[in-house]
Amino acid sequence: MFIHANGQEVNDHGNSMGGESREMGIAQLVLNNTLLINGALFLGLLAIHTGIEEANLESVPMSLGLLVLAMALLIKSADFFIEGAKGLAYRAGLPEVVIGLTIVSIGTSLPEILVTTTSAADLRFRGADAQFADFALGGIYGSILVQITFILGFVVTFRGVKIRPSWLKRDGVIMLGSILLLTGFLITGGSLSSIEGLILVLLYAVYIYWLLSNREEILREELSENNIIERTSNWTTASYIAMVILGLLLALFAAHHLVEVASEMAYELNVPHAVVGTTVSGLGTSLPELTIAFMAAKRSEGVAIGALIGSNITDPLLSVGLAAMIHPLSLTADGYPLAMYLIIPATIIGTIVALSMMRTQYEFKRWEGVVLIGLYAVFLGLLVAQRQGLLVL
Repeated sequence: MFIHANGQEVNDHGNSMGGESREMGIAQLVLNNTLLINGALFLGLLAIHTGIEEANLESVPMSLGLLVLAMALLIKSADFFIEGAKGLAYRAGLPEVVIGLTIVSIGTSLPEILVTTTSAADLRFRGADAQFADFALGGIYGSILVQITFILGFVVTFRGVKIRPSWLKRDGVIMLGSILLLTGFLITGGSLSSIEGLILVLLYAVYIYWLLSNREEILREELSENNIIERTSNWTTASYIAMVILGLLLALFAAHHLVEVASEMAYELNVPHAVVGTTVSGLGTSLPELTIAFMAAKRSEGVAIGALIGSNITDPLLSVGLAAMIHPLSLTADGYPLAMYLIIPATIIGTIVALSMMRTQYEFKRWEGVVLIGLYAVFLGLLVAQRQGLLVL
């Protein structure tokens, strides 16, 4: 289905769609490949984890296998959620960039949201080790850094992307402000209180409310530059709702196991939780953004850029805010220097550089994508140097 600038729906041949389109329902959803893959990953993860606990088999290779399965389920279930959420959003007539900034960004940030809230719940209800906070916060900043440097750079390297001034002046500024606000809260005492978490969540709610309240104006701006916008809706409303519910439940299950296994690996390998969160979790939970942004950039720059910017607004405000509301997050004495002197500065610098590139002629050039990827490589090099004692923080 396509939508012309005058709002009329037409089919692939340009004819008006006066009749009902044939859509797939729950019966077809049960046999859908994505659902079958999610089911297989869920059963495999559950069986292996149960077998390891009963046989008391604890080893790095076994933990690594569980980590891979949990991450795969997390990514596939998030994709399932995104497909359902986007379908519902298209039916509501939301602009593409708003879909990217809200539905898709929340969907792609679902792994980060679930990882941080699961960590906080473990702290509150199970008395888990305080280093879970290092893992959660390291994962959030690591995810933002990966998205704004490596993922954005990867997408731009293969396809230059044009930027609308409104994306930069409105959403880009809010993205940077969100990161700086979270950092400011952490600097004052090295922790995030429940009240500060509530403030972050409320600010996110205000931002989403503003976007939805101004969706018609944003849609007019979008349609003024594009005569035809592709909006596919192949499933029934009930099917999309089922995708959202099943995707959320499976992602919750996977996120819990990801946190648990990654934490155990950190202990076994004597690696700080902040490092594990920044690299393994940060890169792993950002894979949905990479997939969505790369595929969306071919047909919809609004969804691609909106998803990346929106995710980097969702993570520091909603993901961390919800976690802090469940339990205050405090960086440990070991995790504080690494976070404050390397991870957080790298994230802020990467964000500023990316926004500056957006400002130049409001277009991302391919060589700028290479530069962004290089920035992430430099960060990884510094992280390795710090672990080997060559860089003292």
